Amino acid sequence: MVESFRTFQHVGMALDPIHVGTGGARLGRVDLTIVRDPVTRIPKIPGSSLAGVYRAYAAMAQEEQRQKKGPGARSKPYYPDCAGQGQPDEAGKGGHCGQASCSICTVFGFARGQDNSGGFAGLAAFSDAQVLLFPVATREGPIWVTCPMALQAAGMSVADVGDDAVFRGQDGGRPLNLGWLLLPVRALSTWEQVQLVLTNLGVPPEICRRLGVVPDKLFAHVVNSNLEVRTSVAIDPATGAAQEGALFSYEALPRATVLYWEVTCKNPAHFRVGSSEVAFDGAGQQVGTDDVHAVVKSAHPHLEHLGIGGMGTRGMGRLRVLRAQPRPSATTGEVK
Repeated sequence: MVESFRTFQHVGMALDPIHVGTGGARLGRVDLTIVRDPVTRIPKIPGSSLAGVYRAYAAMAQEEQRQKKGPGARSKPYYPDCAGQGQPDEAGKGGHCGQASCSICTVFGFARGQDNSGGFAGLAAFSDAQVLLFPVATREGPIWVTCPMALQAAGMSVADVGDDAVFRGQDGGRPLNLGWLLLPVRALSTWEQVQLVLTNLGVPPEICRRLGVVPDKLFAHVVNSNLEVRTSVAIDPATGAAQEGALFSYEALPRATVLYWEVTCKNPAHFRVGSSEVAFDGAGQQVGTDDVHAVVKSAHPHLEHLGIGGMGTRGMGRLRVLRAQPRPSATTGEVK
């Protein structure tokens, strides 16, 4: 049976603080806030932000390969032309190509043409990147905090986390401070299994050894009270000093936050661009879900060095992908 789609798990760790803003300033503790889930109030990176950055970086990677192939390669550049969904100008310059042979246009989609024809939704669909493990400073050093709801999104089912406590490998000991919260320490019966599943997801062993699981109702409080908040000021070019009234603050997910997101890759055999089958680089051979994901993965080196979100000139945004693998079945890797 030919699969219609395949979903790939992605786990990444912030190498720098990450600021994906809401698009404007607001009154409150912080001027420039980051995007949050409207229900849980936990910060996230929207799938639309991931898709846009992935497209640009994948186009860069494909353009590097095109230039290495020399004169025999296709004439239209992947970057910057196919890195966006824009249309060619009146002279026919720029804009995406919209060809069935273009790995960028087919994987990420393109808008309708100037004559209102064409258009393609794209073969890769991105979920929001959710916080899986969140670093918090404590009296015992940094602890990466999570909750059953965050673990469930990554395919793990954890029970017996009902008390207002930090659940770790052993019971007792001194209470642990998570920001303004001081919580007792309890033992988690599935501690070793949780560590094993997280290790299989690519989470570094040093983080797995320093886990703490809190109830869902406390996780948002822990995260939002321990975000990184910075203050900046605009510089007056005439004086070289701080500009009057230009002080502003902004928040970000702290460095070493572990995020989880999924990319669903559709089978190109089920789709057409006009009347043409999808065949990357015009090779004429049929491509599958693994080939679609390979194009997505080509963006990962750029994501680690060029980053995502705003404030990139202020040392923010780099995200290292730790693991990208097919999502297991419902009974695989599940912690009971």
